[in-house]
Amino acid sequence: MEYIKRGTSAFKNANLALFAGGFSTFAILWGTQPLLPEIANEFNLSPAGSSLSQSSTTIALAISLLIAGSLSDVYGRKSVMTFSLLASSFLAICTGFASSFHLLVAGRILQGITLAGLPAVAMAYLGEEIEARSLGMAMGLYISGNSIGGMSGRIISGVLTDYFNWHIALMGIGIISLLSSFFFLLLLPASNHFVPQSFKLKPLTGSLFSQFKVPGLLSLFIIGFLLMGGFVSLYNYIGFELIAPPYSLSQTVVGFIFIVYIVGTFSSTWMGMLADQYGKRKILPLSLLILLLGVLTTLHPNIWVKIIGISVFTYGFFAGHSIASSWVGRLAIHDKAQASALYLSAYYAGSSIGGTVSGSFYHHFDWAGVVWMIVTLAIISLGISLRIGKGRVNQES
Repeated sequence: MEYIKRGTSAFKNANLALFAGGFSTFAILWGTQPLLPEIANEFNLSPAGSSLSQSSTTIALAISLLIAGSLSDVYGRKSVMTFSLLASSFLAICTGFASSFHLLVAGRILQGITLAGLPAVAMAYLGEEIEARSLGMAMGLYISGNSIGGMSGRIISGVLTDYFNWHIALMGIGIISLLSSFFFLLLLPASNHFVPQSFKLKPLTGSLFSQFKVPGLLSLFIIGFLLMGGFVSLYNYIGFELIAPPYSLSQTVVGFIFIVYIVGTFSSTWMGMLADQYGKRKILPLSLLILLLGVLTTLHPNIWVKIIGISVFTYGFFAGHSIASSWVGRLAIHDKAQASALYLSAYYAGSSIGGTVSGSFYHHFDWAGVVWMIVTLAIISLGISLRIGKGRVNQES
């Protein structure tokens, strides 16, 4: 069977389906992020305490990714992704009925488990079905769906919270995600290059650890961890910063700050194409430098300069994530879904740890504390990216 090529109807359908799946997944995943101040007020929590409604989901996701990728090797890519989307949408509706913080966190943990199916498998699906010359663009389009989903989830939840409450906001996101899930099911082409495997724990564990021996993969896992730790740190606490004086913005306006995610939609695709043309070893460090410039700009007190800084930071982040994640798919010698799951597990572990730890930095040092934590993570990531380039990594760059 031929691989899916750019310009064909199958390429269009695959990208539309994964765009919809990414939209649904990340609208659910990040829908609570702009609501953290509201959740903190309702349940009398600190900023770091309220962030558990977000970090509990991402840590459950990080762990579940390792299992979901392997399950897809047995049951198939499309079936696992479809179940993930439908179950997560149903749970998203249910979390809107949470009457206590403990119930909310419990529901969000279950969501983290079910959400794992799509992100763990989507990159493997693309790596198996899309021709190599079109993979960078396809991966960028998929990640652009992630960015629009994350942006839309935050904006929708912010607006619905202002007009109703955060309970209605979460239910609304669940209903929209359910519709996107059916769209995904109808459009995604079947896996033509997938070969099912039997589930055997011992070989599976051995295969999992062998991924760390592939040159370059561990470096990309660490970069994913650090990138996401910084990204979630910024977006978790920018809402607290902008709702407080001297800005005193409303929840709706703060929700619309996330419209800067649109630059991530552009950067993930554009920088992915540049990486296909000029090599990932050149474009990945460039993306990290852009991210670093953006976060430093947010130190400026002027609200418009701060928003520009957030936009530049977001551009660099999605570019870096797009390149690093597609590189994992190219470097993996075997069990590509497993390698992708390891990358994303590190990525979301960074989200949980970074997003909670940065709450202490915000509490003790205000916004500057969060910024300098992100700067440190970005510099480490940049250093690691410059060291990637030996052996097989160089050949696949």
